[in-house]
Amino acid sequence: MAIKAIDSKLFIKMFLAGAANIEAKKEVLNDLNVFPIPDGDTGTNMCLTIMSAVKEVNALNNPEMKDVAKAISSGSLRGARGNSGVILSQLLRGFTISIREVDTIDTKVLADALTRACNTAYKAVMKPKEGTILTVARGIANKASEMADTTDDLSIAIPEIVKYGEEVLAETPEMLPILKEAGVVDSGGQGLMEILYGALAAFQGKEIDFNVIKNESKIEPAITDVHDLENIKYGYCTEFLILNEGVFDEKVENDFKEFLSSIGDSVVCVADDDLVKIHVHTDDPGLALQKALEFGQLSEIDINNMREELAEVIKNQSGAKVKVEAESEAKVTKSEPRKRVGFVSVSIGDGLNEIFRELGVDKVIEGGQTMNPSTDDMLSAINGVNADNVFILPNNKNIILTADQAKALTKDKNVIVIPTKTVPQGISSMIHYMETDSIDEEIETMKEAMSNVKTGQVTYAVRDTKIDDKEIKKNDIMGICDDGISAIGNDIQETTLKLIENIIDGDSEIISLYYGVDIEENSAKELGQKIEEKHPDLDIEIHYGGQPIYYYVLSIE
Repeated sequence: MAIKAIDSKLFIKMFLAGAANIEAKKEVLNDLNVFPIPDGDTGTNMCLTIMSAVKEVNALNNPEMKDVAKAISSGSLRGARGNSGVILSQLLRGFTISIREVDTIDTKVLADALTRACNTAYKAVMKPKEGTILTVARGIANKASEMADTTDDLSIAIPEIVKYGEEVLAETPEMLPILKEAGVVDSGGQGLMEILYGALAAFQGKEIDFNVIKNESKIEPAITDVHDLENIKYGYCTEFLILNEGVFDEKVENDFKEFLSSIGDSVVCVADDDLVKIHVHTDDPGLALQKALEFGQLSEIDINNMREELAEVIKNQSGAKVKVEAESEAKVTKSEPRKRVGFVSVSIGDGLNEIFRELGVDKVIEGGQTMNPSTDDMLSAINGVNADNVFILPNNKNIILTADQAKALTKDKNVIVIPTKTVPQGISSMIHYMETDSIDEEIETMKEAMSNVKTGQVTYAVRDTKIDDKEIKKNDIMGICDDGISAIGNDIQETTLKLIENIIDGDSEIISLYYGVDIEENSAKELGQKIEEKHPDLDIEIHYGGQPIYYYVLSIE
């Protein structure tokens, strides 16, 4: 039986089925990481991104196609994490732009939507690489256009589109030698296919297990720069949506932000057509809600007592009994005057976090290899910095796109993303920062500082593999430099020494060693002594980083 159109009800079912399928397969996607290190996060990032959209869709009541499109676009945009998540959010954004003006999706609309999805995602990436999720998306779009010219039956077109997507995915190792050597296909492309597999199954009327997303819970933002309960200035984390009735223009948005800033902090206000996302920390959520009602109806109101939540976290983590001060006794500090420049940095590990704070970073976002912060996390941190110009240090190549996306959504501050790919690059950028009369000059100084840093990281292999012509066995210790895997061994200290020997050159002057949560201080000092014995002409610095996964992080300048 021919199927000529997909209505909003069926489209929702297909979208949720796609989300459920990638959620079920996320660990498989994580394991497709080319490097055999314990930080594969493609599956996690794509899942958290799409689950943010799922939450928005689940809140709808008998929606039309435009409502579904809006929910998917705004939800995935704010929830995007990591490169794979940001690209997925852009694919969904492009797709939904094409369908929001129609009541049903036919083969022509589907082809246009997939083509727009592909083009939107390609534009979001500064230097697109073939052999990635982008290549798979383009193949799917091309096949959809071909099918639209030959049939109006979706029951014929969609299976063929998915089948061709499989064929393109299978070719990705031929496009990227690193995939071929590791014996894997592109993990992002595989993630996109998992979404399509779920959507196809729902389209064909197969039974879908929606349990993994049925009770989809709120994805909490990363805890940003919280030392203890006393540092929580305002007690209630307040989030809601405004169903914009056409009055929320740029002036209204700025005025409303000023109002929210007068009653709280950590203000996030993201306006997107007929929907406005609000986040604020305040002691009086009622004032925020009352003011918001002037602009439209409210939806998805979520108010949480942060002092109680943080007390529970601390209790669970340390077993310590924490006394929560009464709301009337909570400390309220006077608003600081607006600064010219502020800083946001992504970091992980209490030692590294403290180093960034001591260097002048205003907001430290907890995140890194195993949990990339979302666009919303970035926006919250940016809005929490009372400055005209805000520098962001992603400190991870997989977070730079998210920072760029947050920058694009920030309208009331000048956001500058310094494209630091490692924590040592971020630290060096902050050390060398000097305030001048020119933001451009400050940017140049920070970028030059990060370019002079060589980074090394020591961790363990999670599987057998071959990469860069090196045979690696599960549990081998690996030393990784900016160019890839540089040293392999069975001993942490010896492998670290090998890594250092491979990185240093005649221009090297300083080696900074940041030891992780699994390394004792005495062991780190012993390693420092060995390095000093081999290289008495170099300055050796030992710091506690407290980072997970990596035994040591090295900075060589």
